[in-house]
Amino acid sequence: MSDSLPEPVLRFLRESGLLGMNETPPAAALPGGVSSDIWRVDLARGPVCVKRALPRLRVAQVWEAPVERNRYEYEWFQVAGEAVPQAVPRVLAQHEGVFAMEYLAPARHPVWKALLAEGRADAGFAAQVGRALAAIHAATAGRDDLARRFATDRIFFDIRLEPYLLATARKHPDLQEILAALEKRTASTKLCLVHGDVSPKNILAGPRGPVFLDAECAWYGDPAFDLAFCLNHLLLKCLWVPRAAADFLLSFQSLFDAYRSKLSWENVDALESRTATLLPALLLARVDGKSPVEYLVSEKDRQHVRTTARELLLRPTASIASIREAWQKSLK
Repeated sequence: MSDSLPEPVLRFLRESGLLGMNETPPAAALPGGVSSDIWRVDLARGPVCVKRALPRLRVAQVWEAPVERNRYEYEWFQVAGEAVPQAVPRVLAQHEGVFAMEYLAPARHPVWKALLAEGRADAGFAAQVGRALAAIHAATAGRDDLARRFATDRIFFDIRLEPYLLATARKHPDLQEILAALEKRTASTKLCLVHGDVSPKNILAGPRGPVFLDAECAWYGDPAFDLAFCLNHLLLKCLWVPRAAADFLLSFQSLFDAYRSKLSWENVDALESRTATLLPALLLARVDGKSPVEYLVSEKDRQHVRTTARELLLRPTASIASIREAWQKSLK
């Protein structure tokens, strides 16, 4: 069955030269679009993926964000592709809240989250994710031109800092000062180009390594956010697929170690400290912020996250290994 593309999307494809004036291509809406409409469009030249940003995200709470983030996502792909070409899809065209990129077939590019859901946690692949992410950060660090190009502070606040840190603080008034300080520190740290949503659902396990998708939170800021955001998901997966918890924790450490081995733009201890102190805040945000993970359905699991995250926030550590050990202990 073919889905109908909105007229503005058809017009974009025609004006960009991807679609013939008399061509009406079959299209299929793709799943997983919380913040955007996404389609596979079968053009005469071959399939492409088209993405259009939504002004209001598909979550339970009211969460609005400017559609101009679509342009920054397109530009993140361009910049990251210069650093690690195999780690991003090839972008084809962009205009006013919609862009087109190459379509990567799921048979050869499974979503990392789907593999983790099956308990297939490959520490070697996690290390590849860490190295690719570090390579993008390294290639963009200290670039005044990119700092000006991705001065997206307001967008990043609206779709990351406020819904994750400040919204969570409103549910935990005794942690408000701690979470507000983390928000302020993150917002003011300007070191390299940040993806902003490095989650297993946004990473494909391609034949040449990881491919990063959904960069609409792109921002010139703190690389610790990207690292903590991804590591956080590997901890949460231990509750989702308990039988694979040991492998998830090994992947957690492998990703961080591989990232750290490629770190060149700042002091290793400084970045690790920011990552380790931000990580428990993101843990807590995934049960009590505006974007809770959908797979923690039992109150027991959610309370597990709250208890462990709160302890780590109230007694912070600057060590990623200590975070892993505390989480591993909590699972027992």
